[in-house]
Order: sequence, then structure tokens, then C-alpha cells
Amino acid sequence: MNMIKSIIDFNEKKGFICDMDGVIYHGNQILPGVPEFIQWLHDEKKEYLFLTNNSGYTPRELNQKLARMGLDVPEEHFYTSALATAAFLKEQAAGCSAFVIGEAGLLNALYDVGITMNDVNPDYVVVGEGRSYSLDTLTKATNLVLKGAKLIGANSDVSGPIENGIAPACRALIAPIEMATGTQAYFCGKPNPLMMRTGLNMLGCHSAEAVMVGDRMDTDVISGMESGMSTVLVLSGCSTKDTLKTYAYRPTMVLNGVGDIAMLAKSKAE
Repeated sequence: MNMIKSIIDFNEKKGFICDMDGVIYHGNQILPGVPEFIQWLHDEKKEYLFLTNNSGYTPRELNQKLARMGLDVPEEHFYTSALATAAFLKEQAAGCSAFVIGEAGLLNALYDVGITMNDVNPDYVVVGEGRSYSLDTLTKATNLVLKGAKLIGANSDVSGPIENGIAPACRALIAPIEMATGTQAYFCGKPNPLMMRTGLNMLGCHSAEAVMVGDRMDTDVISGMESGMSTVLVLSGCSTKDTLKTYAYRPTMVLNGVGDIAMLAKSKAE
């Protein structure tokens, strides 16, 4: 089951930060062992946070998405790259304005911290995933950046899994603006340490007491590792055992899915 020697005592850990897509669900399908894992978190009174680089959904929408799959996870247990982006902009330039390419999750997060929408002379151009992306919005964004707006990406994912393949994600969508303007974007989602630090603060945990669980080496494992957390790579998403060979760093443990965490914890406790 576990390909790396079991060296995390999950019963000893206080907090769990989990990626969502490929860990909790895939598309609209709940993954095996997830209900048992969430039940274990509740039973053992663990602090937990579901962290997603998808900027399109609000915490309420994520709460409802999981409810449709039969899981009851309150809104305060979700943290998204949209919320991380809003927190960053509020810290950098409270009351600023932005031209935004993205979905409700990103727009709501920005509105909630007092950032206004502006397509004439905004302080920032903010890009997330979304159906509002077109040649028109791209051209608008490019010229606003040339006029001095700072370029922000909700996350640095190049692609994300969909039912029948992959979809270009934020890093790929923002690349044409970077190339056309010669400007580098700043990305707020994983693996940005600011997002991880906020997550740990929300849990009320020190990094040594927390575990990062994800299916990607380049966002989940690296962000957990660089924040000082134990890391679990699950093979229920986009990674396989062979994925490990292409990286110079390793997760603390490799498991088939999050159900294994509950199973290992229970067997250790007995």
C-alpha cells in the first residue's frame, strides 16, 4: 500500500491541509476512502482545510459541490487561490481596483475585501480560470498591463484534469499576456508560501503539527515541504509511482488515497 516507509504518525498530527481535485474528487465523482477519511478527521477532532488552486468556486459552492456527493463539509474548511489572491492584494494595496478575467469565486473574493472592478485604468490585471476568457479580454488585459497595471495570476497551474483530458489552467491562460507585454505575472496560489502560511494560521497549527496531502509534486508536495510540513502524495489523481522519478525531492509518504490515512491511523491506535 505505502511505497515509502511509514514515518508519519497521523494520530499525533493536529492539522491536515488537503488538495481537492484528484484527492477528494475527480470531476463530479467522489474518490474511494474519502468519506472514511472525513469521518476520521471529525471523530479525532483534527483541524482540516481543503485547499484548491481553482479560483472559480466560492467556499459556498465547494460546500454544495461536496454536499451533492454526500459529504458535509462546512464553508470555513475551504481556502481557494481566489481568497489567497484577494488577501494578497488587500495587503499590498487596500482599496485598489482591478480588471479581472475569471469566475464568481475570484470576483466575489475581490469584492469581499473592498477591491473594485475597473476596465479603464486599474491598478491590477487579475487572471484566473474562466469562461470570460477570450481574445477580446486578452487584448484588453494586454493593453492595460502596457499602461502600467500590475499582472497577477490566481495560480501557476498550467493545466487541470477534466472528464475527457485536460484544460489549460491559469499559468497557460496568462502566458499570452506575459509574452505580448514582456511582463512577468505574480502568482498567489500554491505553491506560493503565503497561501500555505495563511492555511496554517487558519488551522491554528505550527507546520510541524500539520500534514499536506495532495496528488501533485509541483504544487502540493513542494508547498508542504517548503513550509515545513510532513507531506503525503496520493496516487488517486494525476501522479503515479513513476512521477517521483522526475523530481529531486520526495514526499514523506506515498499512499494510494486519503482512505489509507484513516486506515493507518486506526491500525496504529489499536
